[in-house]
Amino acid sequence: MRRQMDELFDRGLAPQRRGGFSPAVDVYYASDPPRAIVRADLAGIDPSQVQLEVQGRELLLSGQREPDTPSDDRVYQQMEIERGPFRRVVALGADVDADAADATYEDGILTVELPLSRPAQARTVPIRGTER
Repeated sequence: MRRQMDELFDRGLAPQRRGGFSPAVDVYYASDPPRAIVRADLAGIDPSQVQLEVQGRELLLSGQREPDTPSDDRVYQQMEIERGPFRRVVALGADVDADAADATYEDGILTVELPLSRPAQARTVPIRGTER
């Protein structure tokens, strides 16, 4: 059984470090005013090192958490805070107005508010070529 558990975790279910990380995010919707809200855990990251881009129904977060400066007197017992570059694509469940997006950073949490786009008004389209 021990061998089977080891094989299970060797197949990629354990976290893989590839010189970067993917920050944890929450996505929710508020109704007054209608908007999508994305919160990302970016503790220890300088907000000037973060880029945001809206492409259709996706929010792209990218940046970098700088490594600690080496110190000769440190002997780590445990290292879990991930460092290096990150890129996270967050799928949104609605169309948003990218031009009206707003972002704030407080206590290590990046909050991006994206107003929902109003649905286009229905309109009747005349059909040409049916004159009689």
